[in-house]
Amino acid sequence: MKVYTEYIPIQRSTLLRKTDIKELVIKIDQKHLKDIFLINGSNFKTEAIKTSDLLIKPYTHYMIINRGKDILDIQYNQDIFDHQVIYDPYKYESSQKKFLEPNWFIERYSIPKGYIDTLPKWYSFKFTYPDYNLIFVRPEFGLSIQIHKHRNETWELLEGKPIIITGNTVHYFVETGFICQNHINTYHSIINPNKEEDKYVLIKERWNGDFDESDIDRVFNPNEYQ
Repeated sequence: MKVYTEYIPIQRSTLLRKTDIKELVIKIDQKHLKDIFLINGSNFKTEAIKTSDLLIKPYTHYMIINRGKDILDIQYNQDIFDHQVIYDPYKYESSQKKFLEPNWFIERYSIPKGYIDTLPKWYSFKFTYPDYNLIFVRPEFGLSIQIHKHRNETWELLEGKPIIITGNTVHYFVETGFICQNHINTYHSIINPNKEEDKYVLIKERWNGDFDESDIDRVFNPNEYQ
């Protein structure tokens, strides 16, 4: 049987893909299983990953993140490059990183007055209010996978159909009104898979505990946000 190989550098990932009609068998050296994060369908696994977790059923999303200190050698039992790409974290990494402007959002969305700060990035924009944030995520981009040590967060989806990681669960193409809790020390992220230029995801974020922008541990950060 022909084997297809993909090499993933340190602190990088495969694309988020979706299998076709055939089951996908992934092989990774046993000693490196402790060094990966794995998306297999609705499961986001970060520890105690076994060989059996690397069997991907037909029509299932999958992604591997290399958290180790060596290049990761991944072998597949079929040509994965024909699989549907849902999200490419590196599609725009060589493009000009121009920060987003607040007026663009103010003109297109009903942004409430009274915000006390903004956080512009080239892939997201945040309006901060005394007791909540409004977070916009640009099409075809994702926020870092992160944890907080001193606060819980509640996310409410106001617009878009994102992929949301919260804890050990991946929710795909969620609808407006979706609410989730991101507890202290649990992984969470937002991916906007939409390919239309103006189709931003909008999340309303509330928190309890100690809010501090430095209270972020970015465990996977394809945008290299500092």
